[in-house]
Amino acid sequence: MRKRDKDEPVYLISIVSKLLDVHPQTLRLYEREGFIRPKRANRQRVYSESDIEKLNLVLQLTRELGVNRAGVDIILRMRHRMEVLQQEMEEMMACLEDEVRKDFREKLRRALREDD
Repeated sequence: MRKRDKDEPVYLISIVSKLLDVHPQTLRLYEREGFIRPKRANRQRVYSESDIEKLNLVLQLTRELGVNRAGVDIILRMRHRMEVLQQEMEEMMACLEDEVRKDFREKLRRALREDD
């Protein structure tokens, strides 16, 4: 059994509507607002697990916290930017770790040569 990609579109709008307990028109509105971008298959909207997670966040913000659509837009943009920065930081840390390892190996080689 192969592991499913979270970004693979597999859910039709009717299924997502039932899963999240929202009217399909609400999902279309969120698409127009740019909160979500479902893929299209035969002119039908098809949502992925990632899309559903994002929609769930939007619904939590609006339903539970009373955030308006403009606020949701700002929060989603900030969240995306934070994710990008986190990824960049992880890449920088990996490079730094590589450099430290290289430097340590070189110093170790020099120390071993000096001992001979």
